[in-house]
Amino acid sequence: MQGKLYGLGVGPGDPELLTLKALRLIRENEVIAVPGNDIYASVAYQIVKGVYDKLDSKHLIPVAMPMTKDKAVLEANHQKAAEDVENYLKQGKNVVFLTLGDPTVYSTYLYVHKRILDKGYEAEIVSGITSFCAVAARLNMGLVEMAEPLHVIPATYKAEEMDEILALPGTKVLMKTGKKMKEVKESIQRSNQKAVMIENCGMPEEKIYKSAEEIPESAGYYSLIIVKEQ
Repeated sequence: MQGKLYGLGVGPGDPELLTLKALRLIRENEVIAVPGNDIYASVAYQIVKGVYDKLDSKHLIPVAMPMTKDKAVLEANHQKAAEDVENYLKQGKNVVFLTLGDPTVYSTYLYVHKRILDKGYEAEIVSGITSFCAVAARLNMGLVEMAEPLHVIPATYKAEEMDEILALPGTKVLMKTGKKMKEVKESIQRSNQKAVMIENCGMPEEKIYKSAEEIPESAGYYSLIIVKEQ
């Protein structure tokens, strides 16, 4: 009998936002795949460890997921990750693959998920709380009301493209801003819209910025901006 892969969302950072289903699957299965070369430095590991102190008794396997745009490097790592997972599935063991937020939203887990399905194995996605929902809740605000549209955008566009995106009606969620923070901040200011940002939402080092002016031009990877029309 073959094992099954579970792509498990652990939420945005606060261990208490881990779902009951996620915690049950972690408890019930022995093989836990953790994104990153260093298991104990992984944010996903730290989130689960915050509510399940027996995590270290499991068989933890590191899965390299480098932050690069080099397609050849990414392809090689995704293929290796899928092969590492398949080795356990062949033995009839389930694998629980931890991933931040929700596995369906910009998750590198999906590259492994597709490969495992293509090989004929079972794979199931287990939803987690998304970062943008957690940020809105943390700020005591709604994302959209009535017929307002919601746009979830990887903020890696050129300045003129970002200006066009911010002109869209409704609420804009800007993710993966990274090195583009200075340009994104300037685009928000040109749009004359209200913006808030949280860095490391739900984590001990969380920082909140309540206006575009407060947003620093450099911020960590786990930074998310919500832009609303005035």
